[in-house]
Amino acid sequence: MKNILKIDQIEKYYGSKSSLTKAIDNISFDVQEGEFVAIMGASGSGKTTLLNCISTIDKVTSGNIFVDGQDITRLKGNALNKFRREKLGFIFQDFNLLDTLSAYENISLALSIQNYPAKKIDEEVKKVAKELDIEDVLNKYPYQMSGGQKQRVASARAVITNPTLVLADEPTGALDSKSAKMLLEKFNFLNHSINATILMVTHDSFTASYASRVIFIKDGKVFNEIRKGADSRKIFFNKIIDVVTLLGGDVSDAI
Repeated sequence: MKNILKIDQIEKYYGSKSSLTKAIDNISFDVQEGEFVAIMGASGSGKTTLLNCISTIDKVTSGNIFVDGQDITRLKGNALNKFRREKLGFIFQDFNLLDTLSAYENISLALSIQNYPAKKIDEEVKKVAKELDIEDVLNKYPYQMSGGQKQRVASARAVITNPTLVLADEPTGALDSKSAKMLLEKFNFLNHSINATILMVTHDSFTASYASRVIFIKDGKVFNEIRKGADSRKIFFNKIIDVVTLLGGDVSDAI
């Protein structure tokens, strides 16, 4: 199986010499093509910093990050912009849709930037809209949509370019339980139907239980890792809860 993401002994420090904070402490792991991996950890554990480094929003202090064999820690300027545009898809907690554009225009924007012909854009938008069950909101603006619809539009925007890696930062954080479940089922659909490789940061055990593997971060280090394998989602959820308890998390918050 192809290695899509390789995290190799990365560290991240914040602050000055007199007051250094180590947000990431020598983390290493791989993500294979077609995997759906969740990163879990309490607030301040380093999981968001880790995602920011992978997404090139932030830079590592030491170590290397490889995406599809390319060392992204060395990229600058146009090469970095090209990598972000062609290799990554982003899904944010607060949707990050452009309010002045319709759902159709928000989704198609990534293809327009890459100079796709209009006919091809139309085909791709309609295809992904059908997959994510948002055909009926394509002509609506963000203020006319529910939170769940906005997040599925944001997900469509993230995957329409067939990126090498989809990064999701607390994607269900702003959703009610019904919308969250619908979105996660669509993530699973994308993962299985188009072999999308997804790395998702979450503090929520229910959300993490939809992944095929969960990596737990504590104090900037990898604390544990569990795989779903042949387990049902319910059994996997209970295993996640067990690790969350060991982490010292509040189980009532995680459910």
